[in-house]
Amino acid sequence: MDSPSRVFAAIVPAGRELYGNEKEQGLEVRTVRRQSSGSCVREVQVTGTAEARCTADRASVRVSVGNSKESVNEATHSVSRRLGYILQALRQHDIREDDTAVRRFLQRDADLYRMDAEVLVTFSDFEKMERVCSILLEKLDKSVCVGTPQFYHSDECLSQMRLRACVSAVENAHLKASKVSQLLGQSLGPPLLVREEETKEWRNDEEDGGEGQGPAPPSHFPSIPTVTASSQVSVSFSLRDRSRKKL
Repeated sequence: MDSPSRVFAAIVPAGRELYGNEKEQGLEVRTVRRQSSGSCVREVQVTGTAEARCTADRASVRVSVGNSKESVNEATHSVSRRLGYILQALRQHDIREDDTAVRRFLQRDADLYRMDAEVLVTFSDFEKMERVCSILLEKLDKSVCVGTPQFYHSDECLSQMRLRACVSAVENAHLKASKVSQLLGQSLGPPLLVREEETKEWRNDEEDGGEGQGPAPPSHFPSIPTVTASSQVSVSFSLRDRSRKKL
């Protein structure tokens, strides 16, 4: 009974060697010949890597108003009037109720009553966010406090980014296997195994527009973070000899 044999080959550009760190990046190509269930299966095993990036797709802004008066009615009326204007401005810009949260707090400080209200608004359209914040500051002036936007990524955005990285890595592995099979005079068959070996994610804050894109924005501008995901996959494809005649 013949024992399975394994043949390893590295495809290296002429005049250079393949270093260990490059193997980790998917430059190593392995051609395997093995015997299984009485039939000979020839395959090529390759690795593919890819990265995908997504910018934050959500931002939350805190809008707060407050006032101190000698009576409860005066304090609540003053704040409620401005709070009503804020909520009206949000409705006029098609901000859903699910994307707003309102909090009110009444307290007494010596002989005065203090009423505070806060609206936490979640935006997915950053241009709309800028318009709403500008309107509130223009109309309510010093009687309103509009906080700095806090940008973040939704679960859907992160999930789609990870999927794009994995799919791109598989596409890169398929392209590499196609080139290698052509070099070996073979025809690439269907995939036998696809396995995601490693995933990584890291966050970067975009504080400027990058080199060659004009002057950087003022330092007080809020930065929009990005998250990058990388994926490394291992894929095995079957090989068919081009010279073999079809029956």
